[in-house]
Amino acid sequence: MVNDDTRIQRDRRARILEAGLEVFSVEGFAGATLDGLANAAGLSKPNLLYYFPSKEAVYLALLERLLDTWLDPLRVLDPDGDPVVEFLAYVRRKLHLARDYPRESRLFAGEVLRGAPVLESELSGELRDLVDAQARVISGWMAAGRIAPSEPHHLIMSVWALTQHYADFAVQVSAVLGDARDPWEEAEAHLTTMFTRMLTG
Repeated sequence: MVNDDTRIQRDRRARILEAGLEVFSVEGFAGATLDGLANAAGLSKPNLLYYFPSKEAVYLALLERLLDTWLDPLRVLDPDGDPVVEFLAYVRRKLHLARDYPRESRLFAGEVLRGAPVLESELSGELRDLVDAQARVISGWMAAGRIAPSEPHHLIMSVWALTQHYADFAVQVSAVLGDARDPWEEAEAHLTTMFTRMLTG
């Protein structure tokens, strides 16, 4: 019975988080309500509150899980690899992350647009430390003449801007390109060409 209860609890927590991802990515934090979260999860509000005491708790759980996923593509940049190959692989990983997790991308964007009240310490701590470390790797490649010089922090941030745009502004992208075109395939080809020229020019 304990195992069944534990499984049910895990399943319900997962349902609530899945519902929260959908609701927060569409409605934003301010627009989301406990009633909306409970309805999306197929639970009563008291049942939801048994697992999460507030909508803030659901939101925090989602963001904590998301940040780790969001940092993974940059973590695996190999200092000993070929710089162009490594950086282009990073671009593709970020683009694929935006493609495969568009709701998570919009959730993260919404948090940042709110001034990052939940993630502020992580952004100025774990995220900044990782970016600083990988910027030093890129600077080393540049100093050795292995890739063209540029400002490494802005180079990394340009990848964020140029990949997450396709998830965060998917409606705009679709309106411009139309339904017959695959924005992700085209974006990968375009960004590969653009960053190759930037890194080798």
